[in-house]
Amino acid sequence: MSALNRITIDPKLCGGRPCIRHMRIRVKDILDLLASGASTAEILEDYPYLEADDIKAALEYAAHQMDHPILSVA
Repeated sequence: MSALNRITIDPKLCGGRPCIRHMRIRVKDILDLLASGASTAEILEDYPYLEADDIKAALEYAAHQMDHPILSVA
């Protein structure tokens, strides 16, 4: 089941960047934490208002954004 419904985009919140459940934590914030080596448990401890599914949603959103069509000019 997709967790993408946890990702919200609101032009009035964080400049319209993708956020978690209308909170001021961006998908990028979670990805940066993971990229710096933070574990899911550490993130959840530091941000108690997040849920494990929020982190999964951020990863799913990022993976979905990377899967774009490649167009070639013949």
